[in-house]
Amino acid sequence: MYLAKVGNLKPIWSRELPASPSSVTVNKDCANRYFLSFVVEIETTNIDAKNPSIGIDLGLKTFAVMSDGTQAESSDYSKPVRRIRKRQRKLARQQKGSKRRDKTRLRIAKLHNPIADTRSDFLHKLSTQVVSQNQAIVLEDLNVSGMVKNRHPPNPPW
Repeated sequence: MYLAKVGNLKPIWSRELPASPSSVTVNKDCANRYFLSFVVEIETTNIDAKNPSIGIDLGLKTFAVMSDGTQAESSDYSKPVRRIRKRQRKLARQQKGSKRRDKTRLRIAKLHNPIADTRSDFLHKLSTQVVSQNQAIVLEDLNVSGMVKNRHPPNPPW
């Protein structure tokens, strides 16, 4: 792969391109990883959905429960989060603007990468599955993060 102003690159391909790309976008994340996204024109095909509609209920213990009874469980991230917490404490004690602090910040960003990648992969796979199998999708509109913060049940009106 050759990019103007950059030169020859040797990317790690996630999949084969179905056609030749018309343009490319280069992104860099906070852990110094570069990502190439390509614009490719392909012909669309109609996908026949199995179900006419599905309802999705977001939960606190399980990620989501579908109206057909299936549940989507998200992974447990407690082990890598402990390592991140330890490095965050180390970062807080270091002097701002120092090279050691920059190294520690980069290490923390690299520890965040597998968790963020796993979470986004789970969401992409689940959303692709739900969209391809159903014609209409109904979601509830709840403030789940607010419900997690507020552990007390609401007061009755009487």
